[in-house]
Amino acid sequence: MLTADDSLVTNLSNASALLNEYLDDINWVGFYYRRGDRLLLGPFQGKTACVSIPVGKGVCGTAAEQKETLVVQDVHLFAGHIACDCASNSEIVVPILADGEVVGVLDIDSPTVGRFSARIR
Repeated sequence: MLTADDSLVTNLSNASALLNEYLDDINWVGFYYRRGDRLLLGPFQGKTACVSIPVGKGVCGTAAEQKETLVVQDVHLFAGHIACDCASNSEIVVPILADGEVVGVLDIDSPTVGRFSARIR
């Protein structure tokens, strides 16, 4: 159970571990938190990742800028995609908002083209 007294890092670490354990066909799952005009790496499960992404760049930065969930069926067709793990072929990024502002994003990658849809399985 998550409570307001728990550490943000603790909660996000457990959330990324839980998603990694229960989502099929993924190779990376984690969080980036926003600091000014950048997204900084937070708790994650997977290979070593990009530590800083400019807002507006790549799938994560674009989702943060647009304040919209982005589902990318083939990351190689996404202009400006930032490849942290060359095994990733599709991606979903969900912005995390507080008081209408993006404070971070949840990023999930898969080695399978077309892995994600409106319903994550």
